[in-house]
Amino acid sequence: MGLFPKIVGKLHLQTEGTQLDNFACLYVVRGEPYRAGTCVNLNQEETNVGRVSHELTPDLAFTNAFISRKHIIIRKEQDKAVLYDLGSRHGTELNGVELTPHTPYPLNNFDIIRLAKGMTVIHFSYMFADQTLEIEPLSITMQLEIPKLPLEISWEKRECVVEGKRILMSEKEYLLIRVLHEHINRLVPMEEIKSKVWPERSPGAEGFSDVTLDELNALVYRVRKKYGKDTFLISAVRGGGYMLESELKSS
Repeated sequence: MGLFPKIVGKLHLQTEGTQLDNFACLYVVRGEPYRAGTCVNLNQEETNVGRVSHELTPDLAFTNAFISRKHIIIRKEQDKAVLYDLGSRHGTELNGVELTPHTPYPLNNFDIIRLAKGMTVIHFSYMFADQTLEIEPLSITMQLEIPKLPLEISWEKRECVVEGKRILMSEKEYLLIRVLHEHINRLVPMEEIKSKVWPERSPGAEGFSDVTLDELNALVYRVRKKYGKDTFLISAVRGGGYMLESELKSS
């Protein structure tokens, strides 16, 4: 218990429905000791992210031993959030690309930050809680790394090969998997998914395809049930979009 009250006190954590008053936020997708969906308001000029220790308590402090004590820092530079890897031992990835230490990387909405090969995953946004949150990963693995799955996708044949078994994709399954795969390990906004998966639907009052959240959630559920719950690791940001988190082979 010793260190964690200090962490919570430092973080200015937000709860559901609380209006954030700062220019940007971090949302924990995966990372002990925080529950998925924990929101961190970037209300300082600098926000340090790393591993908690008796000598150091970063602003956002994780307990995983593979996270460096000083792993990354996010600075506010001319109204822009800029990420720096601080020479971490096990590295940092931004949208699947490994970062060069001590190099500035400006952040954008829906960016996904991975620490130590994906053992900790954070979502960045300039949008606030009432617009984007909360994060609800449909499947959160407790493995040290996201494995290379026994899965291949043939787009021409519209089929998946899962552990040697060929499974034909329906039209909607194909369109959903395709749009998520095109942005692998990145958040795909809800509006883009609706327009790509349901192109035949007329625009609704907001100008996007008239598709309900229940329809989209049902399609994601069918994909997980049909292909296996661990075949497609799909994380959802309620009101924001979906992200396919994997290392897939396609042809």
